[in-house]
Amino acid sequence: MCIKLELRHQGSHAHSCITASSHQEEMNTNKNLFQGYVELYHNGLFHVKSMALRCAVELGIPDAIHRRGGAATVSDLVVDTGVHLAKLPCLRRLMRVLTVSGIFAAADHQPAPPSDDESETVYKLTPISRLLVDDDGDDGVSSTPRGMSAMLRLLARPDTAVAPFFGLGAWLRDAGAATLFEAARGAPTWSLTRSDASYNEALNDGCAADSSFAMDAVLNDGAAAGGASSIFRGLGSLVDVGGGHGAAAVAIARAVPHIKCSVLDLEQVVSKAPSDGTVQFIAGDMFQSIPPADAVLLKYVLHCWDDDDCVKILRQCKRAISARDGVGKVIIMNVVVGYGTQDNVVKETQMLFDMFMMRYGGAEREEHEWKKIFLKAGFSDYKITPILGFQSLIEVFP
Repeated sequence: MCIKLELRHQGSHAHSCITASSHQEEMNTNKNLFQGYVELYHNGLFHVKSMALRCAVELGIPDAIHRRGGAATVSDLVVDTGVHLAKLPCLRRLMRVLTVSGIFAAADHQPAPPSDDESETVYKLTPISRLLVDDDGDDGVSSTPRGMSAMLRLLARPDTAVAPFFGLGAWLRDAGAATLFEAARGAPTWSLTRSDASYNEALNDGCAADSSFAMDAVLNDGAAAGGASSIFRGLGSLVDVGGGHGAAAVAIARAVPHIKCSVLDLEQVVSKAPSDGTVQFIAGDMFQSIPPADAVLLKYVLHCWDDDDCVKILRQCKRAISARDGVGKVIIMNVVVGYGTQDNVVKETQMLFDMFMMRYGGAEREEHEWKKIFLKAGFSDYKITPILGFQSLIEVFP
């Protein structure tokens, strides 16, 4: 009898342990499902954040806050941006989501006595929104980093940046050779810049804004210490291929006056380029010919093209650069997937940028993919220098 009772007790204890373990597993499963449920909504609503950010730029909210000394209430923003007073509650909701997302910062402002008004939130700029300020200071010199609002508008442009992805699933099932962009817009990107003046302007303005910011960073990264700016040491001439309105070439020419800089781009691009004589603009096709120079700069060019086209472009570059005294080289500014500060934001940005360029038929590449292209184009060596968090400078040598 005692043996039976002991066995019965042990069996009951084991059953209780199994039940408790199952219950804990069920709770963990539910917790994971609930978290997945939240993240599903979070990711599914990402487009709202980018559209809200684009809206803030179009309304001029970063500039408005900057003009008020770096702090403004929603009531201030209504006055400064032209938002209709009836939409003030909606503007408050726009600012709330952009504050939670880290675009702006917020603090409560208590009105001076004897007012009975409720406290009103004061919005300030963060490192992200400071990059979206286009205003110059009173002396004509910007008191903030180079404005990137034009690039943001390009990245979130509804018809050319967003709409093509609506057809991604159908495009993946289609055996046709058209790019995602061509399928959506009926023409390749570079053909559209000829027929659509607004897109041509948006593309050139966005690239110029990014070039101004990026080249400031590169050129101020000490050459003496072997920083990124050292890549221009020893050069006498440079041609910026696909250089748009010349922001990168102008920055280089002003920082290193002994380098003779020129820009090669399509006719519809250079014909609209503002020129003060700092650089020479040349209309042409990089697939056909590139003017001779000590160095060829390809900033955000090769990620627009597939591997075969990249090889064709690089072979033209190789013909253009001088090989005397080991000076000649190609300088590429693009993502090298896996390089840079590999936190989650950088990793996700690199992957998103790759998807973004896929719509053109291009790609962001890993080092082994870059190496394969370089060797196929006839180059012998390369050096990668990470810059700007998620980008890299690649020096390619004949």
